[in-house]
Formats: sequence, C-alpha cells, structure tokens
Amino acid sequence: METILALKGATYKYYEKITALNGVSLSIGRGQRVAVIGANGSGKSSLLQVLAGLMFPQSGEVFFQGAPFTEKSFKDVEFLRHFRTAVGYVFQHSDVQLFCPTVYDELVFGPLQMGMDEGEASGRAMEIMGMLDIEALRDRPPYMLSGGEKKKAAIGSVLTMNPEVILLDEPTSGLDPRTQAFLVELLFAINDSGKTIVVSTHDLALVEELQGETVVLSEGHTIERAGAADDILSDEEMLLRVNLIHEHFHRHKGPGGSITHVHRHAHGD
Repeated sequence: METILALKGATYKYYEKITALNGVSLSIGRGQRVAVIGANGSGKSSLLQVLAGLMFPQSGEVFFQGAPFTEKSFKDVEFLRHFRTAVGYVFQHSDVQLFCPTVYDELVFGPLQMGMDEGEASGRAMEIMGMLDIEALRDRPPYMLSGGEKKKAAIGSVLTMNPEVILLDEPTSGLDPRTQAFLVELLFAINDSGKTIVVSTHDLALVEELQGETVVLSEGHTIERAGAADDILSDEEMLLRVNLIHEHFHRHKGPGGSITHVHRHAHGD
C-alpha cells in the first residue's frame, strides 16, 4: 500500500514548552480508514494539524506522498496548491472554519481560491450540497445554522476541493444521534470512493463503527499502540492505562454483608 502521509519522530511543543507530540512515528496508506484515539490533551488534534500542514514539528519529519515537507515547502506556490487541494481538514469546532456570508459561498470559496473557474466551482458546490442534503441551506448564513448543519457545511467546504485525504478532528462531538449516524455513513461512502479518511476521537463507539486502523495516543503524547479496531477495543488494560475508559466502584448490601462491584466504562458513557 502506498503511504500518502507519514510522521517520523515528530515532536511538537506549544510555545516550545508544553509537549503535544513526543517522538511520534506514523504511516497512513492511500485509501485507509484510520482512527486516532486518546484522552483529552493526549495530542490528537495536534497530530492531525501537523499532518494537515497547519503546524510544523520542532523535530522529526512530516512526509506527503513519500517526500518530506516543512514550513518552507509552502512558500512554493505549486506545492502549496497541490497540498491544499489534496489534503482537507475539518476542524472540531465548525465556527472556526465557517466565515463566508452564506453556505454556498463557503462551498465555492476553496475551489475559487485554487483557480477553478466560477461555473465549475458552482457545479461542485451544488453537487456536494445535494450529497449532504443541505440544498435548502444554500443562502443561509452560517451563524443561523444548527450544530449539525454547521458540521455538514464545514465538511462540504472540504469536499468541494475533492481532496485525496480528509482529516476530521472529533467529527461527532456535539452532534445529535441522527447527524452522527449520517456522518458515519458519509465517511464510509467517501472512503469507498478511494479517499483516505483520518479521524481523531475519544468516542470508542465511533471507532467500533469505523473498523479501521486504530492509533492510540498515551497521556505521554506518544503512540501507545496501533492495530485493528477490535484488537484495540478488546485491550481494556491498555484503554485504562491511556485514560480512555475508567473503573467505577459501587457497593450494595448482600446476604453476607457489603459487596463491592467494579464496572468499566468509556468516558462519556
């Protein structure tokens, strides 16, 4: 399988003091479905932003299609255009991503910036709005959308670029169950079309549904383990160690006196 994105020994520190990633090495193959999981603060968002070329590690390397790239690479207009077209990023909080007057404007903004003519950009926007069932929102300003509608608009603004890789940071956060189910089906459809999907999440139910390669980040900001979703989810001791599940103790009175039970729960259950 061809590697499309990779990290080698990547370390990133905010303000060069607060560690977010600590020597992380990772390869993502073309067409893969990947879930990056870890407790809050483990570095999931930072990892995706480094892969998206939004941040650059202080040490280590980042690779795109087998070639290393740095902040300097983005000063090359041809590379910048190719990378920004090929790799799309969906922020956890849609309000950060949406800034145009209407949903339609959001969807045509990226293609127009990349030099696509207005007619083709408009055609793409209409096609994606149909796919996401948001045609009725075409002329609506983003601030008048619900959380689920904002998420669809944010994803739409990435899909109109027709990227090879889509990185999604906590995509189900704050969504109602119906929108979550729609999103999961959409991710499968996008992946089935040959695109690479990378999702960061602490939602173990989403990991189970995606059934892709699963990368676990520890609270030490390193990769604790990587493997198939079922293998990862069945390793309760490891999930406890990285603070993705917790033990809940409770007592009740039994015939012989007080009895203590221990149950394990995913966070958010």
